[in-house]
Amino acid sequence: MIETLQNLVHRLKVAWAERAIALKALSFAMIGVVNTAIDFSIFWTANQLLGWRLVPANVIAWVTAVSFSYAMNSFITFGPESGRVLRWRDYGTFVASGVAGMVASTATLVLLSYVTPVLAAKLISILVSFVVNFSLSHFVVFRKRDLPNP
Repeated sequence: MIETLQNLVHRLKVAWAERAIALKALSFAMIGVVNTAIDFSIFWTANQLLGWRLVPANVIAWVTAVSFSYAMNSFITFGPESGRVLRWRDYGTFVASGVAGMVASTATLVLLSYVTPVLAAKLISILVSFVVNFSLSHFVVFRKRDLPNP
């Protein structure tokens, strides 16, 4: 566990020194703007127009948005790492890592809905999800892998 944490800290330092992480975060954020519009539109329609409860509305919105996000980030943000190729296995890993973002988003949404309007709670939950999803995408899903020497 300590070795894993040290490895993560080292990778953070290297990424910061290269400043590549800032450009990737910007690209991820720009795709996230469209992704957020998809997420929010589906959530609001399901919750406000169809009367769905918060959690199911949020989950269906997330599933749709995460599929869009995987495709766009594979081609744009993490294109060099993914080879700009969509793969079921990578999609599965992306979705699995995105579950942490969805859980963080949903927990934030539900907790804040007790003290703020649902609209504010949803917007804050999107920000929390961005931080979790970018971190996992950059450092886990699309991390550079050393290729074996032939």
